[in-house]
Amino acid sequence: MGLRPRDIASRMAARRRNEAGRVRDGYVRDTFTLPREEARAKARDYLSRYPKAGYMSAVESWRELPDGAIEFTMRRLPSAD
Repeated sequence: MGLRPRDIASRMAARRRNEAGRVRDGYVRDTFTLPREEARAKARDYLSRYPKAGYMSAVESWRELPDGAIEFTMRRLPSAD
């Protein structure tokens, strides 16, 4: 019996995840839930602390919660401490 494309994609995705279910792609992710203005300030601070040029920093995802707060995930490469 042949594998369906869906089965192959699921297997490949599972290989990229560790035991905790997190993606193993070398990025550090931080998730925050803050009111809108505080979320903007936090994202600006994060991007100034970890500039895109050196850390490939970015807002990976965001959403507005029913109470108006913003939940967002920032992504960056780890530093070479």
